[in-house]
Amino acid sequence: MRKFCTVIAALSVVIAAPACAPSTKSSGGDKVTLTVLSWRPEDTAGYAKIFAPFEKSHPKIKVKFKPIKNTEYLTVLPTELQKSQGGPDIVQLKPYGPIQSLITGGNLTPLDGQVDVGNWDPNVLQAARGKQDGKLYGVPYALQTLQVLYNKKIFAEQQIQPPSTWADFIAACDKLKKAGITPLSTSGLQPWVLAIDHQIFGATRYGGDDFAKAAVAGTKNFTDPDYTASLDVTAKLKPYYPDKVAAVDYPDAQTLFTSGKAAMYPGGSYEVGPFTQTNPDLQIGFFDAPPAPGAKVDHALTSGYVDGSYGVNAHSQHKAEAIELAKWMATPEFGRLYASTLKQISAVPGVTPGDPLLAQSLQNYKTHGATYMMVVDFGYGNPLGRDQEGGALQKMLGGTSAADAGKFVQKGVSAWFKPSGG
Repeated sequence: MRKFCTVIAALSVVIAAPACAPSTKSSGGDKVTLTVLSWRPEDTAGYAKIFAPFEKSHPKIKVKFKPIKNTEYLTVLPTELQKSQGGPDIVQLKPYGPIQSLITGGNLTPLDGQVDVGNWDPNVLQAARGKQDGKLYGVPYALQTLQVLYNKKIFAEQQIQPPSTWADFIAACDKLKKAGITPLSTSGLQPWVLAIDHQIFGATRYGGDDFAKAAVAGTKNFTDPDYTASLDVTAKLKPYYPDKVAAVDYPDAQTLFTSGKAAMYPGGSYEVGPFTQTNPDLQIGFFDAPPAPGAKVDHALTSGYVDGSYGVNAHSQHKAEAIELAKWMATPEFGRLYASTLKQISAVPGVTPGDPLLAQSLQNYKTHGATYMMVVDFGYGNPLGRDQEGGALQKMLGGTSAADAGKFVQKGVSAWFKPSGG
């Protein structure tokens, strides 16, 4: 639990319970409309509730939430940022590496000295800092944990308990498959989904944070036998994935689980809110994947990372008002509203989730957490470590060996990553 252990200590207070419209003048005149660009259409109704208190306390500012399809967002974002008129004022930013090109392109406003993050953990803020200049370009909004979600009703009907050993886990998968139920719903079409699967099922096998430290230092790399064995652990779950998993898209995998056709879903805490919104009757539980065969860590791990942030468009026509909104996004008021409305784990210090499932997930991360290394440590170049790893797993689902898959990951990452040494 290397990078985020101090984050958890700060999160200690329990929560109580879209087209761009042109604005008029500055805050000294008529009402200003700020556009918030996001990759999460599913959060539209929630953000209307979240922004209402801000609009009440800032009567000359109106906030418009403009969502773009997730798969199109990173392609559209640079063009949106550079619009001379009608562009967004606040933008949702992917964490760690993906924001770096926006920073070097001069598209984001530094927030140092303008947003109060004095009591934030530096490891949280790392997700929104420039790699070269160290400046802060976004306000992180969420922490995410990774685990296996499961349908409590299906488990009860099949008389299955959350597994505590790998043998129990495989036995449960076999029983579900025999009953005509897809054991594990996932997407083989989206590399990043397969990379999350690997982190959930393979982290204990490659060694968790100890391996990540060694890989950063350069004393180990992704051809290491423990790492390639962890890829193999994930690929060998193919019989329990949906039929023709290589063609299953991310939304299809979500629907398979929320419709009750799949019993388990390896994913993140970010799924809890949308899943319960889609199917309010869905009873969700979760467990950490038990240590895989040959695991270098003898206990289950809850992996985690800081999710995105909200940054201010450097080309915004209403930068002062946009900064006011960014300031508010760093307050406990926003954190509580975000967590309770969208069922998420807020990154704002002093806020922990009121949802029992997320509270337990966060507690697990506190006691036996691990860094999602392919996002946090190997997410700063092209290709992203996450995408290269997912691509390797796609190849393995098609028959490529684990050793060759490890070489594929190493080749991609080494094109830009330089070990720290020692």
